[in-house]
Amino acid sequence: MLPLLFPGQEVLVDPTAYRRPTGAPRLGDLVIAYHPYRPGLRLIKYVAWHTEAGYFLQGLNPAESSDSREFGPVTREHLLGQVVCRFP
Repeated sequence: MLPLLFPGQEVLVDPTAYRRPTGAPRLGDLVIAYHPYRPGLRLIKYVAWHTEAGYFLQGLNPAESSDSREFGPVTREHLLGQVVCRFP
């Protein structure tokens, strides 16, 4: 499977998307989030589902992806914003 993004590819992010009271992440949203156990590492993943514990983030390539299958759900505070556009 080809990766969704390639090294050096740029994205446009809405950093306020989830800071508004009504701005909860929806299933299928492509988000940027801090890795919960590796400070400074940012991830771009899809919101696969949400639970009371947080949001389950998942990559498209399970064999090569570090996502919630590895570190569990993340809280809303871990979300930096929603990817709204990808540039070639």
